[in-house]
Amino acid sequence: MGRVLIMATDGFEQVELTGPRDALNAAGLETVIASPNSGEIKGWDKTDWGDKVQVDLTLDQVDAEDFDAIVLPGGQINPDKLRMEGAAVALVKSFAGAGKPVAAICHGPWLLVEADLVKGRRITSWPSIRTDLRNAGGDVVDEEVVVDGNIITSRKPDDVPAFSQAVIAAVKEATAAAAAE
Repeated sequence: MGRVLIMATDGFEQVELTGPRDALNAAGLETVIASPNSGEIKGWDKTDWGDKVQVDLTLDQVDAEDFDAIVLPGGQINPDKLRMEGAAVALVKSFAGAGKPVAAICHGPWLLVEADLVKGRRITSWPSIRTDLRNAGGDVVDEEVVVDGNIITSRKPDDVPAFSQAVIAAVKEATAAAAAE
C-alpha cells in the first residue's frame, strides 16, 4: 500500500482535495493531510467557503521519505499562501528530488513554479496561471491531465477523476518498482 501526502491550507478548492483523497483511499492508498498549522483547514467550494478538513500533520512534522507521492490541490487562495511558506516549497522540492510523483491541479502548479520544477516540462493548469508557467520555462498545454516524468498536472475541478487516476497509477508504479528493488 502506498502513502500519499496532500498538502493544503485554508482556501483549497474543496473538490480538488476531497476528490483525489477519496479516489486514492478507494484505491487502497493511505492519504495524509499536511498544512502549515494544526487543527482544521477550510475549503473553498466554487463561490464561497466550504467544508473543513482535519489536518493530520503540520509541515514541520512531514518527512518526504515517509510518503510515495504528494498532491497539491488548487483553489486560488491555497497555493498562493503555500508558495510563501518555505517549508511547503522545500517539501515539494524534496519529493521531486527523490523522483516521487508530484501532482498539482488548477492553481496548484504555482508551487511547482516556486520550487523551480517547471522549466522544460510539459504541463497544464488553470488558464489564469499559464503565463506564469510559460515564464518559468514550461511547455504549457490545455489537456485534462499531463504526466511528464514524475510531474502530474491537471486544469480544473472537472479533471479530478482523470487527475486522481493518474496519481493512483503513478503511486502504484512507484511502489511496485520500490518493492522490486
